[in-house]
Amino acid sequence: MHSSNQAEEEALPDKISYNFDIRPILSDKCLACHGPDANKRKAGLRLDDPESAFKILKEHPGAHALVAGKPELSEVFLRISSQDTSALMPPVNSGLKLNAREIKLIEKWIKQGATYEKHWAFVAPKKPELPEIDNEDWPRNEIDYFILAKQEQKGLSPNEEADKERLLRRLSLDLTGLPPSLELMEQFMADKSDNAYEKAVDQLLKNPAYGEKMAVHWLDLARYADSHGYQDDGYRTQWPWRDWVIHAYNTNMHYNDFVTWQLAGDFLKSPNGWSGPGTASKEQMLATGFNRNHKITEEGGVIPEEYRIGYVTDRTDLFGKGLLGVTMECAHCHDHKYDPFSQKEYYRLFAFFNNVKEIGIESVIGGPDTYAKKPLMEICDEDVKNILSFVNKRDTNKLIVSVMTDLDTTRKTFLLKRGAYDAPGDEVQPGTPSSILPFNESYPKNRLGLTKWMFDPKNPLTARVYVNQLWQQFFGKGIVKTAGDFGMQGELPTHPELLDWLAVDFREHGWDIKRLVKQMVTSATYRQSAVITPEKLQTDPDNKYLARGPRYRVDAEFVRDLVLSSSGLLNRQIGGPSVKPYQPPGLWEGATSGRGLLSMYVQDHGPKLYRRGMYTLIKRTVPPPSMAIFDASNRDLCEVRRLKTNTPLQALIMLNDPTVLEASRVLAAKLLEEKTGIDDKISKAFQLIVSRKPKEKEVSVLSAYYDKELKGLDKSRAEKALAVGEYPIPKKVDKVQLAALMRIVSTIYNLEETITKS
Repeated sequence: MHSSNQAEEEALPDKISYNFDIRPILSDKCLACHGPDANKRKAGLRLDDPESAFKILKEHPGAHALVAGKPELSEVFLRISSQDTSALMPPVNSGLKLNAREIKLIEKWIKQGATYEKHWAFVAPKKPELPEIDNEDWPRNEIDYFILAKQEQKGLSPNEEADKERLLRRLSLDLTGLPPSLELMEQFMADKSDNAYEKAVDQLLKNPAYGEKMAVHWLDLARYADSHGYQDDGYRTQWPWRDWVIHAYNTNMHYNDFVTWQLAGDFLKSPNGWSGPGTASKEQMLATGFNRNHKITEEGGVIPEEYRIGYVTDRTDLFGKGLLGVTMECAHCHDHKYDPFSQKEYYRLFAFFNNVKEIGIESVIGGPDTYAKKPLMEICDEDVKNILSFVNKRDTNKLIVSVMTDLDTTRKTFLLKRGAYDAPGDEVQPGTPSSILPFNESYPKNRLGLTKWMFDPKNPLTARVYVNQLWQQFFGKGIVKTAGDFGMQGELPTHPELLDWLAVDFREHGWDIKRLVKQMVTSATYRQSAVITPEKLQTDPDNKYLARGPRYRVDAEFVRDLVLSSSGLLNRQIGGPSVKPYQPPGLWEGATSGRGLLSMYVQDHGPKLYRRGMYTLIKRTVPPPSMAIFDASNRDLCEVRRLKTNTPLQALIMLNDPTVLEASRVLAAKLLEEKTGIDDKISKAFQLIVSRKPKEKEVSVLSAYYDKELKGLDKSRAEKALAVGEYPIPKKVDKVQLAALMRIVSTIYNLEETITKS
């Protein structure tokens, strides 16, 4: 029988890693007093820096914090294991304490040489060998080897595969943002072949709705909105860029081209050519709208240079967080407190975005049009007939989109003291953080050169970051949970070898996004049932090791899409201007200055009311309320991971929102027109909404509820219940029956399972 100490010793890794075993302990328990913040540092000791950690201690001449191989001579170990409370570290009054395992990890690390490592995310990934596993029958592709190996280490085993109904629903929501159609459900359930699931994957990847679903995350990252932001918050027409993003995903533009066009399309040489700046095509120019989505002021009396610097800062911060997964913005005013980025390096990166042909104020709402409006691109009908055929331009009005064009001469860039626009310091040249990858001097010192640096095989972040963002979309959270922070203060990857394998594999296969998506959704890991046992809940409550399928609420846009699609109301038109669906009155009017096109909310009508959620007009100062309640981004800044909250307001939206009630009425009317019994109508509604056939008990309960409602309603109350939405009520339908069935459909929409992906 082993003692607890023996078991604890056996639980330690054979080789202790500074990055994965030691630094998390130091970060939590030690670095507040012995870390990078010089103002708070005690005893002159910095434990995250080996040069400092191995020096003789100032307060204890002859003593060292660390002595490689000798914990008995290392003050760090002696202090954390001391029985003397006056010498113990962390101090007793700090509220922090190392547990026995943490002390043993540090002791073993020192015995093994106290080796420091470069931060894991700043080391270029190498493709590891597939790990050995006990259950060779489970994996369907390489992903599963890494997942199962970790599960076996933790004493876990994977769930069985989800049943076909739930699996198809999960897949359809993930790849299109829509529930599967009845036809697809019937086709999939009837297909008994071994590759039935893979055929469904391929079919959904070809669906135009795939591009719409994938684009939503990118719109968050790119802070896309339909208004300028700030106080006046006037309208802007960036939606053709959104059409391009959908088009790029649907045509499977590979990630390296996808990003290069958006960052530097104006520098590219197009095979088609056009008469605009350089030799870039209009499509390549349109793609650069990515970096013109930021907020822009239209207020008179502002200092233009202050706002222009703000725009450049926004682009620099987005580049760091969205594309590199690091918090570069922390170095805007001073050297980064935790990551190895100096303020000078921040402004060297800033320099790549500082040469755009723009000023701080483009126009003034209600004022004369005397301000520059550059760089802009006009899209005419001829463009849409030819190279920009994916742009949903429905009228002959001028269509002006903000894009990127640099000045003919280079604008000088200076380090800004304290980040203030009017406090220039030393001049800096374009460059990149050396801790990530020094800038190759053979690259041009412009945004095109920056993309070459991004996709250099030695760049440690680009592939890892996007792979992680995709993993987050399909599994609920990333392999690195902090998708926008791969730095020292970010979460460690739960499966570092898998992340590296996927990153290298993604690069080796030409940055092919659809291939990567298919790789993830065809894995045995993805196909698991979401059923949870008490044992698994206790061992892995957060499902970090993926021994069951993920279960979480779908994003705000897709809550709306699910309701509209299942009811048959969904307008499947792709792209085009944003629309204004139902919204509580007075929100805009109470929050604007009363000027401009967006000072009053004028609701759309007809088919525009039933567009997908991603086309809802986003006014930054007053974002769509129902989507905000379901945690949608207001698109002020780059966002790579939405928070998921629970609030009673979400239930109230599903109970009272006009879109949900109208969808309930419309679906109920369609069912009443069918010559079937009430149980069949309820079963069909259930299948359309929840994407599975109901159990007998569920039909029985809902049928009894229908009978109760039918008896309790009269024509007057029924007409009142039906007076919602614009979609017409069929003339021949019995209104009492319709109101009763509408209540049943509404109840199904309010099932927790309806808006949860499991």
